[in-house]
Amino acid sequence: MNTSAVKIDAHAIEVLFDQDAVHLVLADGREVSAPLEWFPRLRDASPAQQSNWRLIGRGLGVHWPDIDEDISVQALLKT
Repeated sequence: MNTSAVKIDAHAIEVLFDQDAVHLVLADGREVSAPLEWFPRLRDASPAQQSNWRLIGRGLGVHWPDIDEDISVQALLKT
């Protein structure tokens, strides 16, 4: 019987928002989400500020320079 191995890669590659949550898309296809209530600066940021993000540590986290907010992928995976 053949089985294919799943390659786990918990590095963020994309950030998306909806009305209630921030979503980090990971390199292996998973999506990790958290309520915006957990991140008041992100919740209260304008759409332009929310969309101005950059990956840090080659995708180990995300930084929003306009509001000085950081989210670690590992922190979200542990919740």
